[in-house]
Amino acid sequence: MTIRVMLVDDQVLLRTGFRMVLAAQPDMEVVAEAGDGVEALQMVRSTDVDVVLMDVRMPKLDGVEATRRICEEPDPPKVLILTTFDLDEYAFSGLKAGASGFMLKDVPPGELLAAIRSVHSGDAVVAPSTTRRLLDRFAPMLPSSGRAPEHKELERLTEREREVMILVAQGLSNGEIAARLVLSEATVKTHVGRILTKLGLRDRVQVVVLAYETGLVRAGGGHA
Repeated sequence: MTIRVMLVDDQVLLRTGFRMVLAAQPDMEVVAEAGDGVEALQMVRSTDVDVVLMDVRMPKLDGVEATRRICEEPDPPKVLILTTFDLDEYAFSGLKAGASGFMLKDVPPGELLAAIRSVHSGDAVVAPSTTRRLLDRFAPMLPSSGRAPEHKELERLTEREREVMILVAQGLSNGEIAARLVLSEATVKTHVGRILTKLGLRDRVQVVVLAYETGLVRAGGGHA
């Protein structure tokens, strides 16, 4: 299966570089390009796209808002945020807007290609430790909604599922969670899947964001 990719960046040279890397792959095809968020949204509505590589800072409509609108479309493509600065606050906003992950623009080609394939298969591409570092820095920037630390959505989880969710949010991989709770990796994967289903979440990134937003996990890695 060929992965149909759209490049969204206001710098033509960057798009050209990414296109050259992707064009050399037998399983990838660049089917569209856009120089700003408005154009990207139009392209998504008229072109079959699987994965969008989304810049953050662009004219007319920035990458965060473009990501939010794209993810609200019927059967939307996956969005991978590309940011210039490590732990950019805009990358965090992009994750909240629905992106499946974020990477730096100077990422080695092999990692970029692996990330695209991972996103296309339905996984999040932000490493657990990177997700934790990102949220530890920017969780205090989350808008306050006056909610108590607990959240009614979490009441749907069993005690074991809450344990697993806390460990996911603290940056542990399935293997590490399995070792911590003395479970098999397959069992942990099942628990993660049930958490996603019960809370209506798309991937581990959204699990982490919700855990911080509800106070289940606090910036710094502690939990309520």
